[in-house]
Amino acid sequence: MREVTIGAKESGQRFSKFLEKYFKEAQTSFLYKMLRKKNIKLNDKKATGSEMLQTGDKVTVYFSDETFEKFRGETKKVIYPVIDLDIVYEDEDVLIVNKPAGMLSQKAKPQDVTLVEYILGYLQKKGEWSPKDSLKPGICNRLDRNTSGLVIAGKSLRGLQKMSELLKDRTMDKYYLTIVEGVMKEPSVVRGYLKKDEQTNRVQIFSEDGEDRVWIETGYEPLRTNGTVTLLKVKLVTGKTHQIRGHLASLGHPLLGDVKYGAAKRADTKHYFLHAKTLCFPENMGELKNLSGRVVTAKEPDYFAKMINKQFGK
Repeated sequence: MREVTIGAKESGQRFSKFLEKYFKEAQTSFLYKMLRKKNIKLNDKKATGSEMLQTGDKVTVYFSDETFEKFRGETKKVIYPVIDLDIVYEDEDVLIVNKPAGMLSQKAKPQDVTLVEYILGYLQKKGEWSPKDSLKPGICNRLDRNTSGLVIAGKSLRGLQKMSELLKDRTMDKYYLTIVEGVMKEPSVVRGYLKKDEQTNRVQIFSEDGEDRVWIETGYEPLRTNGTVTLLKVKLVTGKTHQIRGHLASLGHPLLGDVKYGAAKRADTKHYFLHAKTLCFPENMGELKNLSGRVVTAKEPDYFAKMINKQFGK
């Protein structure tokens, strides 16, 4: 017999979902059978799996040690990679990382090592998370490989849920820094419809709705121009794949170095310049009160700062 106490990270979810994640090697039908036979109880009572868990709840499991370890997957020891992450904010629910350009946010292929694995390695080394835990921390927003800047990860269930809610409801302002070809002098908000071509991994922007097109909205404010290129502050209102790259390119101002979207090939850069610089959280963050009204910023990479100095001076 084993007893598991529900912590703050696991509270607020259905009992059945908790069991599926906790016993990740067991089939769902088996877990429901164990509930019916009272081999798994909640607070010493028979449970259906539909109960909503609260901090301090007791889960009693009447399995042999061998069965328990088998369905927990405890025979598979997993050690996640550890690197020096640029962490710009952290509390018990949320972790915000300044992702470098060149790093994947999440896997494109099974063998990829990404920011997700590095975050798990960081939390595993700190002793705040284990592969045995029922809840697996994860990222809530993604950046393209060669886009640097702020990526939000949820460490707890409420952190994951709240961050996902903010991104879906667009109640958190997101600002990017980029350098584009050409001269842009006036701030504006541009709207349109985006369609992604999965084969070429490029997007097209249209003025009218149509099949497989999604609404996008992008704001921008020119900060500096040298008559050839312009430094822009971009507000990402909607957050779609390649939105900033595609939208600005459709206006005739591709990102500097973004050959994929029509920019000139340059000898002084191997990729485009786009940095997710600032997150502005709303005033009322509920349980995540540490983030209420907080503004989080990430320093742009050295190569980005050098290009700004090269184009516009210090």
